[in-house]
Amino acid sequence: MFPLNFQFESSFSTQDEVEKYMFQTDFGAALYTFNQIQGRGQYGNQWLPKKDQNLAYSLMIKENLIPSPLLFINFHTALLVRDFVANLTQEDVLVKWPNDLIIHGKKVCGILIERRKFNNEYYLIIGIGINILQTEFGPLNKAGSLLSQTSKVFDLKSFTEDFHQFFTSGITKDDSTILERYNQHLFNRGKVALFQHHQERQNGIIKKVDDEGFLWVELEKDGLSKFFHKEIEMLY
Repeated sequence: MFPLNFQFESSFSTQDEVEKYMFQTDFGAALYTFNQIQGRGQYGNQWLPKKDQNLAYSLMIKENLIPSPLLFINFHTALLVRDFVANLTQEDVLVKWPNDLIIHGKKVCGILIERRKFNNEYYLIIGIGINILQTEFGPLNKAGSLLSQTSKVFDLKSFTEDFHQFFTSGITKDDSTILERYNQHLFNRGKVALFQHHQERQNGIIKKVDDEGFLWVELEKDGLSKFFHKEIEMLY
């Protein structure tokens, strides 16, 4: 099992900090904080959790230690976090394409995966932010936490240690069912939802995510179409 190398009292971004410790083991490093000051989300979005209420976690791992195809690592990561949270809370946890976790309509987790090359080897930095105890989100009306969505209280340190063990064990195992399970837990699949595409809003129904990572949506005006990340937005 990967050791959980470092806990920081505060960190600007665990995604940046983890690089400093990557060579202390043969395979990478893992660190976390409950006070991330300047976190990064997908496509440059900011992730600013409140102090001592949420987890910011980053694992830096040699790419060749992960048997999943590179295209599916996003999906595999989301499923592992989903499985851990679902087992812990006994709630129906869904994955909003590509990799946000949703409980009762609110986002409780965001994931950012970056690929870096050092000394002619490729590494993946897998950053995971989980809202655990936070209950006030200001203008972020789509945000929630494990506490706000399940009424369950968790000890942050125990949660993190258990999550790290579960995640590092799972990410290094081959799983031929990733795409099937991803579609099984896909948020709003088969339901009418409002989408925005090219500045136009229209209703649509998510059909599936395919083996190239595209989201297929049956739109009321444009018919069945496929989209890559940021080409369409679900307004939920």
